[in-house]
Amino acid sequence: MTNKHVVTDLGPIRRDIGLVLPGGGARCAYQVGVLKAIGELLPKGSPCPFPIISGTSAGAINSVVLATRARRFARGVAELEKVWGDFRTHQVFRSDAQTMLRTGTRWLASLSTGGLLGQAPHSLLDNDPLRQLLSRYLKISHVQNSIDRGFLDAIAVTAAGYGTARSVSFYQGKPDLEPWSRVRRYGQPTTLRLDHLMASIAAPLIFPGVRIGQEYFGDGAMRQATPLSPAVHLGAKRILVIGVRNEEPDPEPGPDDPVPYPSLGRVAGYMLDALLMDGLSSDLERLARLNYIVNEQPGRTLNGQFESLRSIDALIMYPSQDIREIALRYVHEMPRAVRLFMRALGALNYGGRQLVSYLLFEAGYTRELIFLGYTDAMSRRKQLEDFLLGVPVDVPSGIVGWRDLSNEYSQRVPILNIDTAVDGS
Repeated sequence: MTNKHVVTDLGPIRRDIGLVLPGGGARCAYQVGVLKAIGELLPKGSPCPFPIISGTSAGAINSVVLATRARRFARGVAELEKVWGDFRTHQVFRSDAQTMLRTGTRWLASLSTGGLLGQAPHSLLDNDPLRQLLSRYLKISHVQNSIDRGFLDAIAVTAAGYGTARSVSFYQGKPDLEPWSRVRRYGQPTTLRLDHLMASIAAPLIFPGVRIGQEYFGDGAMRQATPLSPAVHLGAKRILVIGVRNEEPDPEPGPDDPVPYPSLGRVAGYMLDALLMDGLSSDLERLARLNYIVNEQPGRTLNGQFESLRSIDALIMYPSQDIREIALRYVHEMPRAVRLFMRALGALNYGGRQLVSYLLFEAGYTRELIFLGYTDAMSRRKQLEDFLLGVPVDVPSGIVGWRDLSNEYSQRVPILNIDTAVDGS
């Protein structure tokens, strides 16, 4: 990792740059690699270049660590790399044979007797080890210190309420920030606690929900149709998104190829993928459409009898490799009891690799994802440098790095009557 290039003319931190870290389970180790590269692009000892941070699910954990270490960005990233690089499954959820057998037996007994032989477990897996790990190492009270000292404007952690069926972005930030309310989603000012993090990562059925106030909450991606929204509401005009899905689709079977019925493991992986990823793709598509329209207006702002709309520049980082393929190389690192459980679900073959890629909290896998994120970011360091320096995105959609946009929106330009020669700045 030589030939380090430093952005020496970064100047004062822009107050309008937001960082969005969506969820992805163990895949979120990739985010750490990208952040590590950004830290090496900045002058030594630099504060966090993202005054506005928004995280969901496992991305929320990365977000809060950065917020607690906003004074020295590289130090926060180093702490993340140490934790993610040394991960073991037993640090995230109970993976011993006795626990896995007891949980499976209780589920089976409850289903077969209609609950007459006792209450079913609240979830397939018990993630209390992760709570204990975070309580030991995460100084969440330092978030307010970062805000008071001017290194952070706001951070949001999103969870989904099981009672109200709404997406709630719990945010902590400067006192002048206004809460927001939209259809089935709102922003609520609060002092972040460990419960907010545990709620945000509580994937339905897999991990137990967490009670906050008078409601139980689960994984923030469940009802987060607009994952970019919290950062925008908190003041971001430019957003860096570090996603964890490679957008290359699986090859379609030929007319004579066998098509086996999908295993439970494959279906579960599909559901997790839809839960954690599809909202971001839809929101990026929505942002592209708005930017096409707004960038045609004077000042890149659209005014009317509604709330003003402004253009939002976005840079998207996605893995250059299929993370599912990487996961298959490290399945053997999972505890034996977990492998047996995954085999029973049909998740240890090619079709089930998607589920494994989210739950493989083992060091070999997470270290390779960190390295992939680092090399991907360094390969695009000019884009990252320009974004940090505030150089306007010069494409009509206002979004760079999202491969789906190139063909999809070049065909829609005539329909929207947008002049492709117009400078988006």
